[in-house]
Amino acid sequence: MPKIIGKAARVVEHDGLSIDEVVGNVATKDDTMSVALVKVSLPTAEPWLTLHYDEWFCVTKGRCDMRYINDEGKEEVLQVLRGQTCFVEKGERFRPEFPLGDTEYVPICLPAFRPDRCIREEGDVESDVTIKLKELHKEGTKPKSSGNSTEAKEEKYDSIDTLYHMCPKASWENAVKNDEAYFPPTFEADGNFIHATAVASNLMGVGNHFYRSNTEDWICLEISRAVLEKKCGIVTKFESAMPVGETETNENWEAMLFPHVYGGIPTCVEGVVAKTFPIKRGEDGSFLEIEGLTK
Repeated sequence: MPKIIGKAARVVEHDGLSIDEVVGNVATKDDTMSVALVKVSLPTAEPWLTLHYDEWFCVTKGRCDMRYINDEGKEEVLQVLRGQTCFVEKGERFRPEFPLGDTEYVPICLPAFRPDRCIREEGDVESDVTIKLKELHKEGTKPKSSGNSTEAKEEKYDSIDTLYHMCPKASWENAVKNDEAYFPPTFEADGNFIHATAVASNLMGVGNHFYRSNTEDWICLEISRAVLEKKCGIVTKFESAMPVGETETNENWEAMLFPHVYGGIPTCVEGVVAKTFPIKRGEDGSFLEIEGLTK
């Protein structure tokens, strides 16, 4: 029989942007799916996003430009007009832009939107929108766990599959040439795991903190966490930032969790490493961007 399961909840109201969730963790306390009504009154743009859910963008007024990186590493824009629906698959990286303002759309997410399922490349400082969403979702449906707080934190990241790891190009190519698993030189000293991240742009800060003095050419590996675990039995855990060798971590990362891959990265198992990207460096050794992935 029909029943009322909740009511619309204003989850964002900031600088001409309003989001009213009608189904989801805040409005109906249900993690199955989420639906919202979004109004953008002024020209604006989101940061680069990586979703860990499928999302349908149904534009009911105005226009949304979806910026993304194609298979050749070049940036493209998909224009979504009034009456059109755009699908963004789980794991894709894109940037929604609203160049004209005066736009309305309905986002439908499966499973439901949660801040930890939407990786926003905002840099070291979170936006007011992100902070507000995190506060609201503390009251929403929480992941089930055995009661162990560390276990509960890790479970929040279960839906994340795509990981990124940076390494010297020559070291990776040598492992590939010999059909061997790749291990960084500090693997044992670090605790028998490989450092990684779920946000590609974070690697620039990591590189400049830990590896700036290494003058080799570096690359970024795009890794499938699911393939690592299902095909190779290699587990990834989201944990606090750890030192690399004898270099301590950055104090700005204390509140963040990073994926640690407990094993080497196989070079001869299909699907483990989906892509590799060159990393651009400055004359002073600084890491600037991952070509074809970040800007």
